[in-house]
Amino acid sequence: MLVSQILKDKGDLVFTASPNETVGAVAALLHSRRVGAMVVVDEDGGVVGILSERDIVSAVAESGPGGLTKTIAGFMTRDVIFAQPHEKVDDLLERMTDRRIRHLPVVRDGRLAGIISIGDLVKSKISEVEAEASGLKAYIAAG
Repeated sequence: MLVSQILKDKGDLVFTASPNETVGAVAALLHSRRVGAMVVVDEDGGVVGILSERDIVSAVAESGPGGLTKTIAGFMTRDVIFAQPHEKVDDLLERMTDRRIRHLPVVRDGRLAGIISIGDLVKSKISEVEAEASGLKAYIAAG
């Protein structure tokens, strides 16, 4: 399955934040929106980073409770790993496992087109395996 097919089912909504927002404010948004990461964009909509739950934990671990009042610019991951719509689920699962990341912003023609989580990929893989198993059962039953 391709990333574009997952986004077609899931949708292309991506929650974004400004680098000037505070860690506490973004933590509250992650909680209320029930997501694990926010893509950080500049004034022109260009991706400049990603802030995950793990980054927030690092901010508090490094700075104590005061870390929540600092801007996310100091804690976001700047070296963002991206996915392309034409990429396959297996390739992304490998990339995410190797890099130990759980979210990949998807870009199409240089623009943010969605976000894929490890959960999205696992769900897709499970559906694929279940469909294959069902097909094999039907083939065996037909004799």
